[in-house]
Amino acid sequence: MFKTERCVLPAFQESDCEDVSKLFVNEEVRRYLGGIRDADSLKETLESMLTPQPAAYYWVVRGESTKEFIGLISLDLHHDGIDCEVSYQLLPDWWGKGYAAETVTVIIDFALNSLKLPAVVAETQSENFASCRLLEKLGMGLERKVIRYGAEQSIYAIRCLKSDGTQGLLPTSSE
Repeated sequence: MFKTERCVLPAFQESDCEDVSKLFVNEEVRRYLGGIRDADSLKETLESMLTPQPAAYYWVVRGESTKEFIGLISLDLHHDGIDCEVSYQLLPDWWGKGYAAETVTVIIDFALNSLKLPAVVAETQSENFASCRLLEKLGMGLERKVIRYGAEQSIYAIRCLKSDGTQGLLPTSSE
């Protein structure tokens, strides 16, 4: 489990399915994520999250003191089959209040410094300006654009480089 200033991020478990389902049937949340999911697709998605592939992680985001459900963050293999991707979905009541930045930062730090991944990517529809701004705010740079799911997608990345330009790890926040 991870903690931030205002949130806890426990690993996704079966007792979280009802809360997480709210994300997949919310039109606002799913606007740039392919639309709402039907019951069969949702069931399949939740089952795959409960038995994730190796190197796939799913966390629910809850308020630290209230345990109120805020959203979901994952770290999983990107479509390119090379990099790991951080993904996030928050319920609209929590948008624009810094919760995404606060929690995604922790997961990027975990990926780069604990898992020692050379990079983390994030893919969002190019029209999702709020998500693009968030990724840039977190230090991710736009690497390329692709057409996927019938829309232009922007792929952002943060790649670890040593000061001499060779591949390496970013220092942890305590260094």
